[in-house]
Amino acid sequence: MPAPMTIAVAGKGGTGKTTFCGMLVSYLAGSKKGHILTVDADPNSNLNEVLGVPAPVSLGEIREGMLDKSAGTTMPGGMTKQEYMEFMFGDALLEEENYDLLIMGRTQGAGCYCYVNGILRTQIERYSDSYEYIIVDNEAGLEHISRGTLPRVDILLLISDCSRRGIQAAGRLSQMVDELKLNPATMKLIVNRAPEGKLSEGLQEEIKTQKLELLGVLPQDETVSQYDSEGLPSSKVPPTTPIKTAIKEIINKLDL
Repeated sequence: MPAPMTIAVAGKGGTGKTTFCGMLVSYLAGSKKGHILTVDADPNSNLNEVLGVPAPVSLGEIREGMLDKSAGTTMPGGMTKQEYMEFMFGDALLEEENYDLLIMGRTQGAGCYCYVNGILRTQIERYSDSYEYIIVDNEAGLEHISRGTLPRVDILLLISDCSRRGIQAAGRLSQMVDELKLNPATMKLIVNRAPEGKLSEGLQEEIKTQKLELLGVLPQDETVSQYDSEGLPSSKVPPTTPIKTAIKEIINKLDL
């Protein structure tokens, strides 16, 4: 089976990257283009809410449970603690009809993120051969990519809000990608929450200044805000809404 296509979504906090990631997963799953491993690699996990599915136990929660001496966990069948923890990690995969969801979560105490990043990397490698796509919602920045948590990145999508500072932040991420020699096959910018789906001349100039390649613009869509305020999964807004139309155009440009 060919290696899965890995799509990483990155950007500073509050740009709507998790909403975009959920809609990307929802579209590909609905189009039945192949089975998808969806990875919520943001310690502040909420991708499941965007998708409208219950949150599975996170890798961080499993690790913390095993380290909690007060839990009194008995290892079954003569397993070592490490062997039992690996077994328990299988419970962290939420299986849906056309995609599965894996949540990194967080651990407690100083210095724990390196360890849980390693766990996430191991689990992605464990499952990756079973999927056509791996879609990763990263935490703000490029933590998981720079640490080698992902086996490789085919498409890196930088998400910015519709502001000059947002574009500049995306530019800094782009520079980090170059400095780290990550070499994704494709790296492009998506600007989110643009009034009427249009960018001002000033923002267009800033995109050129930052040497970013614009893939698409997502309009400010009140339906998304309404769904969020009512606690509904924003990935399930009607397909005729402006944002869903724009995302479909972006996916067609990527030829996924």
